[in-house]
Amino acid sequence: MSSPAPRRTPRADAARNRDRIVATARSLFAEHGSGVQLPEIARAAGVGIGTVYRHFPTHAELVEAAAAQRFTEIEDFARRECLSGADRGPALARYLRHVGEILAADRGLSAAIESTRHSAGSEPRGHTRTRLETVLGEIIERDRAAGALRADCTVSDVYMVVGALSATIRTESGDWRRLLAVILDGLRP
Repeated sequence: MSSPAPRRTPRADAARNRDRIVATARSLFAEHGSGVQLPEIARAAGVGIGTVYRHFPTHAELVEAAAAQRFTEIEDFARRECLSGADRGPALARYLRHVGEILAADRGLSAAIESTRHSAGSEPRGHTRTRLETVLGEIIERDRAAGALRADCTVSDVYMVVGALSATIRTESGDWRRLLAVILDGLRP
């Protein structure tokens, strides 16, 4: 029996192309929503369509890569701004405000994610979800210990809040900041 081939690290130019494709896709999705096609993304990124298909054989895979990048950025914000040593008030409130701002500014990507997944759920998946749930658990514990959060708040509750914010923003059915203020008031001990 032969052992599996070692996993190769992508060439630097291939990694740069992939990053440029994802960044361009995010920008185009933000501006035009899920209707943006791979050839348009290739032109805007300055790469050939074959390069796009080599990295992302389907539109859905590119949308998922853009979503994963957005969730990684949210996780980075949570670690940097919500769990840093400086105490600047309730961390969960800061996290949820940041997520609301992202959802409001990036409606097109949210629509692309929901369209690709054929559901209103746009939460993270896989390893990205695991990492984000870990940091959310740390934020919840920090706020509980500080007496700023009710004892029964869970990561699932945070996902419900984000879902409510997303729906409010997507449908323009109200002021998401007001909704968040009401929810945060209900999460106090």
